[in-house]
Formats: sequence, structure tokens, C-alpha cells
Amino acid sequence: MLGDRTRRTIFERIAERAQTVGELAATMPVSRPAVSQHVKVLKDAGLVVDQPVGNRRIYRVDPEGLAAFRAQLDSFWTKTLAVYKQSADQDDTGET
Repeated sequence: MLGDRTRRTIFERIAERAQTVGELAATMPVSRPAVSQHVKVLKDAGLVVDQPVGNRRIYRVDPEGLAAFRAQLDSFWTKTLAVYKQSADQDDTGET
């Protein structure tokens, strides 16, 4: 979800401060509907939440969703490094 450069930029800007889609679109080289779709993906992934204020929605980073994402990344790297270490240890001993 954050592999898309535009989406990552939108997420980073929301992380800096809570914003509306209109505020985000004003600083992006893509249309407001495109920004809205990117924000929807981030919201569906649990990385951002919205708060209605009048007829607008203010988007901010969801700390719980971000913590869950971080835990997934930590788990991935822990497993990946363990496999790498095992492979390196086998190479050192000459085993396959």
C-alpha cells in the first residue's frame, strides 16, 4: 500500500498534520478524486482515520493501525534475518 509514491507522499503529509482531501490535493500533482482514492486505500488499510467536521472529513494517522503495520514489518524482518543467519551459518560449516 505504501509502495505507490503518491500514496506514500499523501501518508507522509497526513503524518505531518491532519488534513482534508482538498488540502492534500492542493499540494499534489494529481486530481482531487485521485487523492481521495489514495486516502481511501490508506483508510481501508487502517493507517488513517477520518473525523467529520461539518461537511468535510479531516484525515489523520491512526496510531493503532500504524503500530500494527510496524509489528508486521518487525515480524517480517525478524524472520528474514533469522533465515539469512541460518543460511550464512550453513555456508560457514559447508553444509547445504
